[in-house]
Amino acid sequence: MIKLIFKKDNIGLGKRKQAVARVFLIPGDGNLVINKVPGNQYLQYNDTYLNTVWAPLKTLKLEKQFDIITLVKGGGLTGQAEAIQLGVARQLCQMNEQNRLSLKPLGFLTRDSRIKERKKYGLRKARKAPQYSKR
Repeated sequence: MIKLIFKKDNIGLGKRKQAVARVFLIPGDGNLVINKVPGNQYLQYNDTYLNTVWAPLKTLKLEKQFDIITLVKGGGLTGQAEAIQLGVARQLCQMNEQNRLSLKPLGFLTRDSRIKERKKYGLRKARKAPQYSKR
């Protein structure tokens, strides 16, 4: 049974900054597991992160019907939480195309394309220049 869940066509893939999340939704009672650790513990009991992850399911009033199992790597907790959110939303649309109509206007299906700007030579960071000396 467990092997059937973790197939390529059952993955909701979410990305944000450097974070990549592979999300699996299985029928359950509203548990969150991230990298084999309970979700509350992994996200450090931060309500903002937890609300971000559960937002698509709460919008559809399905938070007590599915368990979220996620494998995440890269980035920080904020990026990971938002990557999980996108993966959950994509997985919900894959399950039922009607979910798209309520998730799309709220921006849950939009990939945030902002990433870190590359460092340029002659500068300290992407745009920070060394201090200018007149003499």
